[in-house]
Amino acid sequence: MKRDLDITVAIIEDDETIRDGYAYLIGNTNGYKVVGTYPSCEEAFKKIAHDNPDVLLLDVELPGISGIEALPKLKKLLPETHILIVTVYEEEMLIFRALGNGAAGYLTKNTPPDKIVAAIHEVMEGGGPMSAHIARMVISSFKRNESTPLTRRETEILEQISTGKSRKRIADELFIDLETVKSHIKNIYYKLDVHSKADAIKAARENKFI
Repeated sequence: MKRDLDITVAIIEDDETIRDGYAYLIGNTNGYKVVGTYPSCEEAFKKIAHDNPDVLLLDVELPGISGIEALPKLKKLLPETHILIVTVYEEEMLIFRALGNGAAGYLTKNTPPDKIVAAIHEVMEGGGPMSAHIARMVISSFKRNESTPLTRRETEILEQISTGKSRKRIADELFIDLETVKSHIKNIYYKLDVHSKADAIKAARENKFI
């Protein structure tokens, strides 16, 4: 295959080992060419428009600007580029924020190497590749009780609480302040007319709010 017909790929990933691993995997697969790798969005903003990749692999948790926050600017810089999120994070709110901000697909980092290459090809064909459990999460969100009084963010936080995560961990994983989490929990209790975490989870599950 001629090099100018290759699918060109750029990577934004702060972990050097992972970044180099993706670059080696993709660069040594026939029909693919890596045109740029970056440890942060700030570094990528300087040159990535010149790279003009067909596909961009983007991590979520990065030093400085997060991948989710950077998506709108990246889409403006690269209007024709398909952006694939590749991350360890599986929180529903992050998934919907990523997709809402222009991501074309969402993969977790435990995705086998051959599946990552296949996802790059799939997105070039117009698909929206997602890891299997991510896809199930997206589908299940449409099966919930539509009359829920909870906002999407409140639902996300209550789901995280139901898995046993602490308020601090929820704040860290959703990139929001601890006080914001506490405020959402207060609103959840008020809307569900409960006074404890256990009662909130019970009420939400009985009514299919989560």
